[in-house]
Amino acid sequence: MPNIKTAARDRVPLGQKAAFGAGHFVLNLLPGALGFFMFFLLTAFGMDPLYAGLLGALPRLFDALSDPIMGFISDNTKSKWGRRRPYIFIGAILSGILFALSWQMNPENSQMYNFWYFLILSILFLAGNTMYATPLVGLGYEMTSDYNERTRLMAFSNTMGQIAWMIVPWFWVIIADPQVYESQAVGVRHLSIIVGSICIVLGILPAIFCRGIDSANMENRKEITFKTLASNLKDLWYGIVQVSKNRPFTKLCGATFLVFNGFQMVAAFSVYIIVFYMYNGSYANAGTWPAWFSTITAVTTAFLVIPIISKMANKWGKRKAFIISTVISIIGYILKWWGFDNELNKSFNNTGFGQSLNEGVNVVFEFLNPLLESLGMSWFSIDTSQGSPWLIFMPIPFIAFGLGGLFTLMMSMTADVCDLDELENGMPRKEGTFGAIYWWMVKIGQSIALFLGGLVLKLVGFISDAETQTAETMHSLRIADILIPSITAGIAIWVMWKYSLSESRAREIKRLLVERRGEL
Repeated sequence: MPNIKTAARDRVPLGQKAAFGAGHFVLNLLPGALGFFMFFLLTAFGMDPLYAGLLGALPRLFDALSDPIMGFISDNTKSKWGRRRPYIFIGAILSGILFALSWQMNPENSQMYNFWYFLILSILFLAGNTMYATPLVGLGYEMTSDYNERTRLMAFSNTMGQIAWMIVPWFWVIIADPQVYESQAVGVRHLSIIVGSICIVLGILPAIFCRGIDSANMENRKEITFKTLASNLKDLWYGIVQVSKNRPFTKLCGATFLVFNGFQMVAAFSVYIIVFYMYNGSYANAGTWPAWFSTITAVTTAFLVIPIISKMANKWGKRKAFIISTVISIIGYILKWWGFDNELNKSFNNTGFGQSLNEGVNVVFEFLNPLLESLGMSWFSIDTSQGSPWLIFMPIPFIAFGLGGLFTLMMSMTADVCDLDELENGMPRKEGTFGAIYWWMVKIGQSIALFLGGLVLKLVGFISDAETQTAETMHSLRIADILIPSITAGIAIWVMWKYSLSESRAREIKRLLVERRGEL
């Protein structure tokens, strides 16, 4: 229904979109920084790989339990500041402080001291982050009741979230550069304080400027006290059961699980292929190309792909937009076979266009290098004098449709599902519970994907401490890098093929809700 205009009362003002987007920048920056910093547990603080693995896994068990609980608390909170905003404000401050504190370790401490210090602070950090993230997601679902404005809001916030992924790939380059920090431990401690401070400043903005539905007259909210703990747990379980019976929502979760975790399983493979296949195991020769690959992907997703997906959803509907964007991403995965081919990259560098591109980039960085060196940013430079693997960027505009479409559309569609749940099950609305369960599923799936990714590496014969890998190993790894996300994306299309919550149905549900309880 592309000709239906969004009512003025349903439009989210630009300032609120920017504040909500700042919150999503924090939602992406914190886990992104955490993922890159975890590498330095081994190299900067001398943590045994087994202990480092435990530090990655154990806090997630707590995180998996806390998400639905926080969603239930947020849905049923009674406050003059609303159901979500107090938690977002306090959670942003706690998340920033605890993230910075968790990395203030010293390599001279005993391994067990650092292990317990990091474990305890990580659990506390995840508690603060859950207090922040779950209500923020729920707030986004209720900021507008309009079918298309929900997509525009999620597209805007997802674009701002992608900015974090333009930054975090450079953390490992900066921390490991001896010209920037005297040691990796110093770099981790310093950057963690910067990241934590940014998260506090930007994280509180949604609590200050964003507005959700007026919940003053919302019925059937549960009283939350220590005396009602037993009944609260019972109500929480009942709410989870209701959510799990929502067919459209289970389809959204299933498709997200497949697309996102298919991508996550092979996310690190591109780095390994660049280093071990294209540069024969030399991290020095590979330079910053892995970081540039991640950054260009984020830039393309944010400023090219997400706006296109938003327009597709408004014109053809969210289900069709998801299917089309996922098909395009499969094309991108297949193109990686040629984009990462050494001979094709060599041939491209010998063409007139390739030579002009190398010369042009060289001229730019020859001009910038004195400035970069004066700023301590020499790590940002590119040397194209010996040729460059330009074709690795060829699949990016196609691949970016995968995750770019996934979270833009799925978060918008989950907001529609919340309306359906209210129609079928009444008040209170469960945006927090739906958001918590959706992201709980993402986190559990991510843990499974990381494990399966490691298993794939083992099956293809990848040896982590080897200077080089065999040709057979890299050939198998390149095939897995293409087949795994392509197959999971294909299954996701099948899951969503008969998704029933269309725009006409969503608008009908909204009309019935307004007739029943008025505008919120």
